[in-house]
Amino acid sequence: MAIISAFIATVFLYSLLSRRLERTVLTAPIVFAVAGALMHFSREALYELTIDRHDLLMMAELGLVMTLFTDASRVRLSMLKGEANLPSRLLSVGMLLTIALGMLCAKLVFPALSWPETGILASILAPTDAGLGQIIVNSPQVPARIRQALNVEAGLNDGLSVPFLMFFIVVAEASEMGRSGTVLARFMLEQLGYGALIGLGIGLAGGWLLSLAQRRRWMADAAAQLGVVTLPFACVVAAESTGASMFIAAFVAGLATQVAFREVGKHSVEFTEEWGQLFNYFVFFLFALMVTGVVPKFGFAIVGYGVLSLTLIRMVPVAIALKGTHLSRSTTLFMGWFGPRGLASIVLGLVYLEGETGLPGEPTIRLTVMATVLLSIVAHGLSALPSISRYAKSVATLGDYAPEHAGAEADRVSGNGE
Repeated sequence: MAIISAFIATVFLYSLLSRRLERTVLTAPIVFAVAGALMHFSREALYELTIDRHDLLMMAELGLVMTLFTDASRVRLSMLKGEANLPSRLLSVGMLLTIALGMLCAKLVFPALSWPETGILASILAPTDAGLGQIIVNSPQVPARIRQALNVEAGLNDGLSVPFLMFFIVVAEASEMGRSGTVLARFMLEQLGYGALIGLGIGLAGGWLLSLAQRRRWMADAAAQLGVVTLPFACVVAAESTGASMFIAAFVAGLATQVAFREVGKHSVEFTEEWGQLFNYFVFFLFALMVTGVVPKFGFAIVGYGVLSLTLIRMVPVAIALKGTHLSRSTTLFMGWFGPRGLASIVLGLVYLEGETGLPGEPTIRLTVMATVLLSIVAHGLSALPSISRYAKSVATLGDYAPEHAGAEADRVSGNGE
């Protein structure tokens, strides 16, 4: 109980000082990461981490499942249309280039990794984390269009990165064991196909029932949140029993529920903001506890790739994706820098390791993910307030008719509005 007790105490202390901390560079992920790192010096905590690893991983997975469902439930696909739409550019061209460039850089930095293994590493580190960038998306000093674009990107790219990760894992295993293409076909059917069908079924049925109960006035307003929250957890149960991906199922369910129940985003956000954050904070706490003991193993190549992941591998795809939008150079740099790696990368990395694939490059992938996320927690947390201040001054010189201020409504996603 040492880990859980320490986490509960940290949550309580953070709640007492939260308003004061908002004025500092000490973000919530930094606070919980520091608390988790300190627990590394507790023998009892390390013992619990060894024997309860699976249970702790499940808690982290549930956090990502809820996040995926919530993010998807807030999205209106019609609002991602249009050539000038920033989120659609970041989620299409930007994300594909991020994975491709991540693979190329990984092959150059770690020649011993196979191409599928570089794909695993690039996919784990592709999604950004809105939690680490919460100061950005909540700051009125940053133009609404830019905040919304970063928020929507972070909300969807974690779900979009899951199929890439699973694909590369199966390809790597098949290559290592000399298996035929039937392995890949079976994976596509079980993990992706079954996962999508489960999510579609639960989302459509759950949304229809919630809508019916609301129209007939069977359901109290306060209980609507409970009904919505059960849907992603139902995806977990169904996925576990069929061998499907719970992450794909939860993401698809979030999209499908909107078909019949348009208010799903509102209720899922209410839960996430009130209780779901505990899952996220626990992931950072657990991550720091696990990573502290391996920091001495971070070599030059591992740290170097982490730096590349947060700079070149992120910034170049963003710059290419935003080409033609006429955004200022300062805006492109700002959006390129604030692509922090956090919750999704941690959990996807844990999921990959829990699979015990036994790939030769597994130690390198594990240490690189840990180093990159740790760098991101510190670098993006400490740079957020100073960067906002500098960027606000730069935007102020552009005028009211600059592209940064235009089209905010076109990029708006339900639940993300100001």
